[in-house]
Amino acid sequence: MVMTTFKTQQESYSSSVWALPEALNFVNYADVLSGPFLTYFKNSVMVVAISVVLIMLISAMAAFAFARMRFRFNEALFGLIVAGMIVPIHITLVPIYLMTRQMGLYDSQFALIGPYVATSLPISVFILTEFMRQIPKELEEAARLDGCGPFAIFFKVFLPLSGPGLSTIAIYNGIMLWNEFIFAYVLTSSTGTRTLPLAIWDYQGQYTSNIPAILTVVTLTSLPLVVAYAFGQEKIVKGMMAGSLKG
Repeated sequence: MVMTTFKTQQESYSSSVWALPEALNFVNYADVLSGPFLTYFKNSVMVVAISVVLIMLISAMAAFAFARMRFRFNEALFGLIVAGMIVPIHITLVPIYLMTRQMGLYDSQFALIGPYVATSLPISVFILTEFMRQIPKELEEAARLDGCGPFAIFFKVFLPLSGPGLSTIAIYNGIMLWNEFIFAYVLTSSTGTRTLPLAIWDYQGQYTSNIPAILTVVTLTSLPLVVAYAFGQEKIVKGMMAGSLKG
């Protein structure tokens, strides 16, 4: 993929896929960066950042209620939320599209944030609930003896101790939403609101596609995730393993 980004369009058609480029040609990068790519990038950063923060906050509060608070229909509500994981998100496209149009949010970044948060909550609540159930009860009891109420216990005890679990859902959902295509394609239509996965469409036509430019877009889109993993792979692995073992 990276080698092809340094090839011209003619060279990509006339040479083997695995052939080295004749020269380090940065024309594709200049062409992509001079277009609306940076606008797509800004939209993706904003939408993913806001969505991930909301997912972490809402799922953490819900997980604390399911893991530590006893109330009627606790298990039933938890099961209902977890059941959302088996619902294919594509069957919700039509009602979400109609709702977005009626709310006046169509073709805006905010049209994506709602569906992104809603579709990511079931798995996030499930992961954090199981994680919080393993936090020792003695810490909660000590906080109650110090006069802390439910909100203080959540923000001062459970939220800090849930760092590995929060990292897990942040990484998982961040990667998924960064590469999400179908909602971005249906709920946005203009260059000023679309996200990075849709930048590929700028370089393909009805009869031909600019393969080197498309792979340049894919390379630049993947680069932030590769860099993030290179610097945070230890935390990523620890986050994925957190809560997997008891005792």
